[in-house]
Amino acid sequence: MSRPTRRGLAGLATLALTAALVPALAPGAQATPTAAPSPSAFHRTATYPVYQNLPADVPASSETVAEISSASEDGRTLVYTDAPGKRIGFLDITDPGKPRGEGSLSLAQLGDADDQPTSVAVHGKYVLVVVDTSGGDFANPSGRLDVVRLSDTKRVASIDLQGQPDSIAISKDGKYAAVAIENQRDEEATPAGGAKGDLPQAPAGFVQVVALDGAPSAWTTQRIDLTNADGSALPSLVAAGLDTPQDPEPEYVSINGENKLAVTLQENNGVVVIDLATRAIERVFSAGAVTASGFDTKKDGRISPTETITNVVREPDAIGWVDDRYLATANEGDWKGGSRGWSVFDSTTGDVVWDAGSSFADVVISLGLHNEDRAAKKGPEPEGLTIGTFGGTRYAFVGSERSNVVVAYDMTDPRNPRYVHALPTTNGPEGLLAIESRDLLAVSSETDDAATGVRASVQLFEHGKGQAAFPSIRSADVDGKPVGWTALGALAAHPTDAGTIYAASDAALDVAQLYTVDVRRTPAVITAARPVTVGGVPAKLDVEGIASRADGGFWLAVEGATGPGNKVLRTDAKGEVVETVELPADVTAKIGKWGLEGVTTTTDARGEHVWVAVQRPLWTDGTAPTDAFEGESTTRLGRYDVAAKQWHWYGYELQTPRRDGADWMGLSEIVAVDADTLAVVERDKLNGPKARVKRVYTVDVPAGDPTGVPVLEKKLAHDVLPDLQATNGWTQEKLEGLTIAADGQVYAVTDNDGLKDATGETVFLRLGGASTVFADSLRTTTSVKAPAKTVHGQKVVVTVAVKGASGVTADGSVTLKDGSRTLGTAAVRNGAATFSVSGLRAGSHTLTAAYAGTARSASSLGTAKVVVQKASASVAVTRSASSVKQGRSVRLTVAVRGARHVPAGAVRVTDGRRTLATGTLRNGRVVLTVKPSGRRLHTLTVSYLGSQDTAGRTTTVKVRVR
Repeated sequence: MSRPTRRGLAGLATLALTAALVPALAPGAQATPTAAPSPSAFHRTATYPVYQNLPADVPASSETVAEISSASEDGRTLVYTDAPGKRIGFLDITDPGKPRGEGSLSLAQLGDADDQPTSVAVHGKYVLVVVDTSGGDFANPSGRLDVVRLSDTKRVASIDLQGQPDSIAISKDGKYAAVAIENQRDEEATPAGGAKGDLPQAPAGFVQVVALDGAPSAWTTQRIDLTNADGSALPSLVAAGLDTPQDPEPEYVSINGENKLAVTLQENNGVVVIDLATRAIERVFSAGAVTASGFDTKKDGRISPTETITNVVREPDAIGWVDDRYLATANEGDWKGGSRGWSVFDSTTGDVVWDAGSSFADVVISLGLHNEDRAAKKGPEPEGLTIGTFGGTRYAFVGSERSNVVVAYDMTDPRNPRYVHALPTTNGPEGLLAIESRDLLAVSSETDDAATGVRASVQLFEHGKGQAAFPSIRSADVDGKPVGWTALGALAAHPTDAGTIYAASDAALDVAQLYTVDVRRTPAVITAARPVTVGGVPAKLDVEGIASRADGGFWLAVEGATGPGNKVLRTDAKGEVVETVELPADVTAKIGKWGLEGVTTTTDARGEHVWVAVQRPLWTDGTAPTDAFEGESTTRLGRYDVAAKQWHWYGYELQTPRRDGADWMGLSEIVAVDADTLAVVERDKLNGPKARVKRVYTVDVPAGDPTGVPVLEKKLAHDVLPDLQATNGWTQEKLEGLTIAADGQVYAVTDNDGLKDATGETVFLRLGGASTVFADSLRTTTSVKAPAKTVHGQKVVVTVAVKGASGVTADGSVTLKDGSRTLGTAAVRNGAATFSVSGLRAGSHTLTAAYAGTARSASSLGTAKVVVQKASASVAVTRSASSVKQGRSVRLTVAVRGARHVPAGAVRVTDGRRTLATGTLRNGRVVLTVKPSGRRLHTLTVSYLGSQDTAGRTTTVKVRVR
C-alpha cells in the first residue's frame, strides 16, 4: 500500500467481499500464463473517470481517486473512497455501460478538513466509512467510523475507533464489522537501535470489532489487542516467528462464512485468524518466504525473467477467504519483502498449499505490462484481491499495483488455481469489488495524474458469454518464459507472408527490439524478439518506424533527442545495422525532440525509395523549438532515393490542436498504400475522454521529383478513435503503428510507453481489408469492350480493362457473367483480361465483368450490352423417288445447316394448304414420309420453322403421282 494514506481493500458489505488470490510458489506448483479457451469471460463495459464526479466548485485538475469501493445491496450504487479529496463518491451503475456520477460527500462536513477515508463498506441502508483523523501524527493515531445513510448521505452515527484505521469488512450474516486499526509506522522515523522506517513504532495496532445490532446509534465496539497490555508481544505472535510482534500493524481484514476473521500483518509478514463470536485469537502464522527463479529483478532496461529471488518474505497486503478453510493473500511486500506473487494458505494449519512463484509476473510480461522501473523493487506488486462467484464458478481476482492489470483465476480447486484471463485497468488498481448479484466486477484505481491526463477511474467488467477481448496482443513462451515486450511504436508487414508482421519497441527499453508477430491467431502473438545491434553489440535506439525488405532485413526510422540524432538505418535479417542514412543538415537543424516517426518503402523503375514522416513541424531553431519554420501546423514527409542517395521533401498540413496548451498534433506512422499513395497516422496528445484525433489519412504523391516542399492534399481514410473507444477502456493516446499485411489486412497498434504516463494497455486493432480502409485510394474501374451486335454461332471476343484510382493498371482476376451464368474467369495481366465467348443465345445480353480485387485494390464491376441476332440456315431436301404411283409414299430427307452451328427445331412439309408431315431435327437432319394425293405433279413446300437462335427457311421439292 502506498503512503501517506494506508489502505486495504474494503470488505464488501452484503456482496462477496473477500479478497482475491494471487498465487506464490508452493513446491512444484506453478500457474501457467497461457489461458485455456473459455465459453465465458469478464467483458469491460465502462471506464468512468472519477474527476467527472467532482463537486462543481472543485477544479477538474484536482487530484482525485477511487481507492476502495463497495456497493448497495441491489448492486446499483457504488460507493468509493477518495483519500486525496477527503471525500467519498457515489456512482449510479444501474447501466453498467454508462455509470453516472451522483456526487460526493466531503469528510470536512463530518469532521476535519484533513480527515481521510481509508475504506468503505455498505451494510443494508448504511454506508460505513472508516476515517483516519490522525492528520499525520503517527505517535497519536486516531480514527472513527462514520455511519452514513445511503439514501440521503446524512451521517446517523459516528464511532471512535481509538486508532488509525485501514480496512473494514462486514460478515455475511451482517452481525459484525471488523476494522484493522493499523497505527501505521512513520517511514521517516528511526526507532532506537534501528534504521529509518524500521519497526517497532508505538503505539501498536489492533482490531476493532463492531456489533451491528439494532440502530447504528446502539452499535458497540470491542477492541481485540494484538499485544499485551504493557505493549509487549503476545506469545502467539512470537511463536509464529513474526518480524516485530510487539508492533503488529494489521492491514487488511476478511471474514468467512463461519465468522472467522483473517487479518494480515503486512510489515510483520503474518496472518491472524480470530473467532468473532468469542473475540478469541485462534491462530497466528507466518506468511513465510519465497525462493524462486524466473524473475526480472534488475532495472537495466531489459526484460530478462532469468533471475532468482531468495528467501524473500511475502508481506501480504490484501487477504480473502476462498472458502471457509482456505485463505489467499496478495503478497505486495512493504519494507523487507514482496514475493511478486500470491499464495493460498490452509487456515487450519497456516501451511502454504499453493504459491504463484514467477507465474504472476509471467502473465504480466506476456501482456506487455512489465514495469521495468519496478524490476529491482517489487515487480508487479500484487496488492488488491477479491473473491467472487460468477456463473457457478468461484474466481479470485488479483490486482497488480504497478502493471495496471487484474488477473482472474478459477478457484474451483483452491489448492490448484487456474489462470483464466486478465483485465486491463487504469493506473494503480486498488479496490476490487465482486458484485455477484449483477455479474459485475468493479475495479477502482488509486493513481491520478492530471498533468499527463491519465486519471483515476472506476471500471466495470461484466461476466458473460464469449471470449475475452483483452489481450488483443500477447507474447508466446520461448523456453518456458514469455517473450518480453513493451511499447510497440511501429508496425511493418512481411513482404510475402500474410500471417506475419513485425513490430519495434521505442526507447522504453535500453536495447531496441524487433518483434515477430503472428496475426493468424487471436489475440495476435509475439513469437520472437531480436535486438538491433551495431557491430554485434545491442544498441540503445528510439526506433519509431520499421519497414521490411525482400532480403529479410529492415529499414528503421530512429528518433533522436536532438535533430541530428534522427537517422534511417538499414539492418540485415538478424537486426545488425549495415547502413546509416543521415538526414540533410538543413533539416536536422530544424528538428526539435519530435523527429522521425515511421518509415515505409516504394519501388519503381528508378529503384527503391524510403519514405519517412517527421512527427511535428520544423522549427526555425531546432534547439529552441518555438517558431514554426513552415507554418505552425505544417510538418514534412521525406523521400530518400536509395540509388541516387538523395532526399526530397513534401509538406503535410496537420489538424489544429485544442487551444488549451495541453495538446499538439503530430504524425506517428507512414505506410505505402500503393505506388503513389501514402497513409499516415495523425494523432493528438490527448487520451481518455479528451482524446479527439486518432486518424489515418492518405496523400497522393505526384510523379517525378518535387520542386521546393509542396504541401500534399490529404484525405481521411479511417477514423480510429471509435475503434479505440469501443474497448470501453481508457482511450490510449499513442496510436503509433500501422501496416498493411501481404493479404491486404490492415493492422494498427497503440504504444503503451512502457507504462510511463500511460495505463500500459496495448490495443492491437484489426481494421479490415485495405480495399475497404483505403477505398478511395484503392478503388478500381472495370470496363468491358464487346461488339454491340453479333450473330448466334459467332464467337464474341470480350476485353476487360481494370484500372486503379490513379490510372495504374491492376492485376488479379476477373469473372465474366451473362446474367447469372458464369462464362469464365481469367487472369488480369497489366490491367487487362480477354474472353472468347461462344454460345450466346439470340437476344439482348448484359455481360458483367466482376473484378475480384487484390490485397491492394478494391473490387469493381463493368458491363457491356450485346445483341445476338438469329443465325441464317440453308435447307436441302433429298427425295427417295421423284415419281410414285397413286397411294405410295415418298421419303424426304431434310438437312438444315447453319454457318457455325447446328440448327435445332422442326420441319414441316405441306402440299398447298395440306400438311403432309412434321418432324424435329436431330443433329440438323430429319426424315419425313409423305403421301401426296392426286395424279399430277405436286410442288411440296418444305419449311424449317426456325428456333430461338436460328431464322426459318423454306424450299420446295417436286413429286409426280401417276
